[in-house]
Amino acid sequence: MNELRQQFPLAGLLKLAGLARSTFYYQQKVSQVADKHQALKQQIQSIFARHKGRYGYRRITSALQKLGKQVNHKTVQRLMTRLGLKSLVRPKKYRSYKGEVGHAAPNTLQRQFDAQGANQKWVTDVTEFNVAGEKLYLSPVMDLYNGEIIAFETAKRPVFELVSTMLKKALAKLGPHDKPILHSDQGWQYRMPAYQRLLQQRQVVQSMSRKGNCLDNAAMESFFAVLKSEFFYLNKFSNLDELTTGLKKYIHYYNHDRIKLKLNGLSPVQYRTQPLAA
Repeated sequence: MNELRQQFPLAGLLKLAGLARSTFYYQQKVSQVADKHQALKQQIQSIFARHKGRYGYRRITSALQKLGKQVNHKTVQRLMTRLGLKSLVRPKKYRSYKGEVGHAAPNTLQRQFDAQGANQKWVTDVTEFNVAGEKLYLSPVMDLYNGEIIAFETAKRPVFELVSTMLKKALAKLGPHDKPILHSDQGWQYRMPAYQRLLQQRQVVQSMSRKGNCLDNAAMESFFAVLKSEFFYLNKFSNLDELTTGLKKYIHYYNHDRIKLKLNGLSPVQYRTQPLAA
């Protein structure tokens, strides 16, 4: 209608369109008003892109608040919906149980996934990745104090050395008085006498999930779900070397940059290294 006003009287155009003069001017005014959330939308898109679609509205809200933005999570959720931004779903994991091999340990952890300090409670497991018909296995250990991956190892086959090498890396980070609980499922690797001897030598208490109960190791399950949805399924890999390099980069990102809401919007390393309150 604005274009036609250059050639025809407005009154005639309004009559032809059956539109009231007040309605026309109101719509004109609305269209001229700038989007009050434009800057916020740009920041949301920037944070979403920086983390490669891994952040949902709650983490983006926390990131914005750390930048000094006073914004409600409902506002962020609504704007993300308008922008078509949505975090990814979480798939299931590889199972390592292969029957009664060696000796199982009791479930000492008992789903008590909170820890008051570092190196008190650890969890571990093995997951697999498939690239062009080849498989890569990842064995990490997580500290439940801050969710940090303190050690990990990869291999093309789920052999015992995958787990034992990971464990030796983790044990090397313990202080002289640290004696954590290390929880796993009942996978055959963790029931091996050689694995259990490594724990005993360092006075680490072994704990195992009940058979077939993934909830007993939910913290590790959650990490694998995040890892695959935020990293593995977002990328394409030509070979296992590319995947291995990518895993190292993602785990560094997960430890140092990816914030956790339950850690007050800090990454695991930021939380562990923050100054103690006076």
